[in-house]
Amino acid sequence: MCKPPIPGVSKTRLATVLGQDHAARLAAAFLADSAALARQLATREAAALTGFFTPPDAGAAMAAMLPGWALEAQSGGDLGARMGHAIGRIFAAGATRALLLGTDAPTLPPALLELLLAALSSGADAALIPALDGGYCAIAVARPLPALLEDMPWSTPALLDATRARATREGLRLDVLQAWHDVDEAEDLALLRLTLDGAALPGCSPLPGFRANATRGALDG
Repeated sequence: MCKPPIPGVSKTRLATVLGQDHAARLAAAFLADSAALARQLATREAAALTGFFTPPDAGAAMAAMLPGWALEAQSGGDLGARMGHAIGRIFAAGATRALLLGTDAPTLPPALLELLLAALSSGADAALIPALDGGYCAIAVARPLPALLEDMPWSTPALLDATRARATREGLRLDVLQAWHDVDEAEDLALLRLTLDGAALPGCSPLPGFRANATRGALDG
């Protein structure tokens, strides 16, 4: 799930401390590193890669940033509707499982993503990596599960608990892995720098984070 980096539009909360241009450069780096992370996992799993982008007219920009990827515009609706559409398209293309990843956690440990898929192999209907802010960084599903995505409190600290409750109500096995952090607010930059330095963060998985070379360069710049 992605969008092109645009000054004044991308990472507006980071832009309040970094400036619009630097925030957009970071957004581009986050996208590049998240794509590299996804490509690494896809190579291991012999899986296809699709970039679901917004806005709808961003196809050319995304093709330049994600060479070799299949690309498709996101649907309308809230985030849950757009995620549900993306998952549906993945399964319609013949996949037997789907992993959905954003671009706000460029240092996600590769091994943590592998554990998401391992959870599905062990019988979970869905598995997710929670974020420290109460949401989640990535989700994997064994089949389309719109019930986990409809009418949810997106972009709030209540998302993870609401998702757990919905899974229980629907009789679904939802495996919740160890947490990681995403980067939305200015204070998240300190966590990002610590992760890039190899520090273990309280509440986060001890697995080694992705090296995120593009993000390192953008921060240094």
